Amino acid sequence: MAEELKLFRTWSSPYSLRVVHALKIKGLKYETILEDLKNKSASLLEYNPTYKKVPVLVHNGKPICESLLILEYIDETWKQHPLFPQDPYQKAMARFWAKFGDDKVLPSIWSVFISQGKEQEEAIAPAAGNLKFLEDLLKGKKFFGGETIGYLDLAFGWMANLISILEEIIDLKLIDPENFPLLSAWMNSFSDDPVIKEFWPPRDKMVEKFKAMREPYLQRTA
Repeated sequence: MAEELKLFRTWSSPYSLRVVHALKIKGLKYETILEDLKNKSASLLEYNPTYKKVPVLVHNGKPICESLLILEYIDETWKQHPLFPQDPYQKAMARFWAKFGDDKVLPSIWSVFISQGKEQEEAIAPAAGNLKFLEDLLKGKKFFGGETIGYLDLAFGWMANLISILEEIIDLKLIDPENFPLLSAWMNSFSDDPVIKEFWPPRDKMVEKFKAMREPYLQRTA
């Protein structure tokens, strides 16, 4: 019997893109259901009643939620083109740094993006400090996973697309080749991979979306 795979996502969600890229790397066929989060479908609410968020991967009727958990499920279910390292310690470290990315790196970058003036200046140092950890993590490697794209690259993949968009909007360089040569090179290598590049959302629409997302924060601090 043919396997049924459905992915509930939005067109712009960086978390959803992790799953899209993983499915593509694995060579898996799936159905995409694009959601409007202002008018969520009954199916999304049924499959993820706890958080009511995307992405949700539905495999033969069984839903898996949360992007990093979905990546693990995909890698354990389909063994071709492994995403995780095989060594248990390296696997644990990959999980650790992925969580660091979501818990520390992303919020610190976001704090720079939604602020201005003195508040923005104060937000830059913590963001740069978090990025330095990632710079050090790349020493001696092309990708976080080694010579090929793996779990941790997909976990950090949002940076390769989203940071340049945020930089354009706030007219501020967060990652430059001088201060972050390895991270800059990784962003280019990741973005230029044919599998990755194929699914980036339209840049002009992303700029428009994130400009609109930033505006309410600026109004509160004006």
